Amino acid sequence: MTKLLLSIHVLASILVVGPIAVAASMFPRYARQTAGEDGHSVGATVLLHRICSGYAIVGVAVPVFGIATGAQLGVLTDAWLLTSIVLTTIAAAILALAILPGQERMIESAEAAAADGTGTGDGADTKRVAARLAGLTGVFNLLWAVVVVLMIVRPGSTTGA
Repeated sequence: MTKLLLSIHVLASILVVGPIAVAASMFPRYARQTAGEDGHSVGATVLLHRICSGYAIVGVAVPVFGIATGAQLGVLTDAWLLTSIVLTTIAAAILALAILPGQERMIESAEAAAADGTGTGDGADTKRVAARLAGLTGVFNLLWAVVVVLMIVRPGSTTGA
């Protein structure tokens, strides 16, 4: 059972968190390009946002199977796992409370500007918001990288890894 839970946890991590990390990282670049085109196609940004938001919902499986695996292994109180849980929670909060709403605001702004034919308005504001999203995405990705390292190294591990 432990091997099954761990396998699902690792596969979910790769197949869910990976696409979020890539799509969220690409979003600011495409949002700036959309702004530069005076509100032409926002299709790429909409697609990237859908990937982020859709995979975020499915991403709940990663900590669920991780905690189930930790319970099976009897390591739920180990410092490395508790640290991983805290970092995962922070990453999820950044995604849900800052990245996804920021993407939505940028898309809405671009769509509204395209609909009224005025372009996207203040290009400097778009660049500032895109830069903020890029920074938040970098923090999100860094948190996941630290979690992956903790999962591999597992301080105090007796496996010699």
